[in-house]
Amino acid sequence: MRIVLLAALGIGLVACTPVIGGQVQPTNPAVSASSVNPTSTAIPATHIPSLPTSTSTPAPPEPPEPLTRYTLSAVLDYDAHRLTVDEKVAYVNHTGSDLNELLLLVEPNRYFAGFTLRSLAWEEGESITGYTLSGVELRIPLPTPLPPGESAVITLTYEALLPNQNAPYGYTQRQTNLGDWYPYVPPYTPGEGWLVRQDAFYGEHLAYEVAAFDVEIRLARPTSANGGLLTVAASSLPQGGGEGGILRYRHEPARNFAWTVSDQYQMQEASVGDITLMSYAFPFHPLADGPALEETARALALFNDLFSPYPHQALSVVEADFLDGMEFDGLIFLSHAFYDYYTGDQKSNLTIIAAHEVAHQWWYGYVANDQAMEPWLDEALSTFSERYFYENVYPELADWYWENRVTIHSPQGWMDSTIYEAAGFYPYRDAVYLRGAMFLAELRELMGEDAFLEFLRDYLRKYSYRLATGDDFFALLSEHTQADLRGLLDAYLLNR
Repeated sequence: MRIVLLAALGIGLVACTPVIGGQVQPTNPAVSASSVNPTSTAIPATHIPSLPTSTSTPAPPEPPEPLTRYTLSAVLDYDAHRLTVDEKVAYVNHTGSDLNELLLLVEPNRYFAGFTLRSLAWEEGESITGYTLSGVELRIPLPTPLPPGESAVITLTYEALLPNQNAPYGYTQRQTNLGDWYPYVPPYTPGEGWLVRQDAFYGEHLAYEVAAFDVEIRLARPTSANGGLLTVAASSLPQGGGEGGILRYRHEPARNFAWTVSDQYQMQEASVGDITLMSYAFPFHPLADGPALEETARALALFNDLFSPYPHQALSVVEADFLDGMEFDGLIFLSHAFYDYYTGDQKSNLTIIAAHEVAHQWWYGYVANDQAMEPWLDEALSTFSERYFYENVYPELADWYWENRVTIHSPQGWMDSTIYEAAGFYPYRDAVYLRGAMFLAELRELMGEDAFLEFLRDYLRKYSYRLATGDDFFALLSEHTQADLRGLLDAYLLNR
């Protein structure tokens, strides 16, 4: 969610006086992420909802097998802002068509001197020739066409020089973020080709197939230049005890694998059933750290019951040194501004956007979409999920939430706008997020709660681990209601 949401929500925010907290001390200085004994947070049971619903929560279908597998071994020099990676991509062709080439998107190459390819070879060690690297596109010709169901394995070694920027990829004085840090194969649509979009100032432009990730992370040094112990947060929890200074992760089925490192993270832990939640926050606002974790846990518990079971064993919530919320599969960023301006109650961006980013684990993680051309498919559904959160967790604030989040802005615009049509932050937010949520609210009222919720569950059930389109959404909707939707569609969508 590449959107800044501060006082623009219509909420009165009060700045907090920074309080410097202590540095979390690991028992094994070489590998802090796997050995820290974090503060454990108990969430009151009365605030983790258990919903009475007319139909049971469905389990999603199994992902396609075998999955494309990324095996990554990364060494990070935190102070030099340099990443060295050995990567193996075992790509499985699930397109239904023969492929003559593989395309890898290399987001680090977007930055000046940001990516240096050291080697590129087939699994057997033979160097790959005839490839091209232009911008973010690494195109590799296949020696013979790759039939459906067959796999091709390539290995590459590269260095990435991280940009200095407040963003999900790059570094600041407070943290280093590794989102979209490795070359990956985008989705492929027969008849259209690889799904590759240009970036834009607002919104996201990348799309991901579901895959499996085996990741090893080693820090060149266990401390930063100022002597602070480094902590790693990632899309999953490390396996084992970090022997040899190496953190090992397995994350599958998943859209991506993200991680972040800092010498300032304060850690807390909570659980929802058998799911572990880890919180990583800067030591400047201790009164907000616990609530950030608790609201994340409540949202996870709600959507786990309401939509379908969460597919992973862990979820990390990380304070971001940028003015955005951002979702990855298994890890969410919440802007430091949400912590800085935490009001002490649930009338805050910290609560609202925690629910939003957790909802993306379903509307982005389970069901993916073309985020550039149809951003409403994940953003409108995640925004509307915030309403479910307030209605069920804080029902006394449900009316306040809807007024301050949506109606106070009198939003305009077509909810099916692309990221390239945004005339500015507010027009984009109003059209895609807020008008999209209004559309879903009116659709819910028109269909009735039971039919609407069953439609959302069926949408998840049918398109889990796939990429859905607006056509898919409305085709399935027609199976769940006989209501005349023409007036509703004309009011919110330009292209339907």
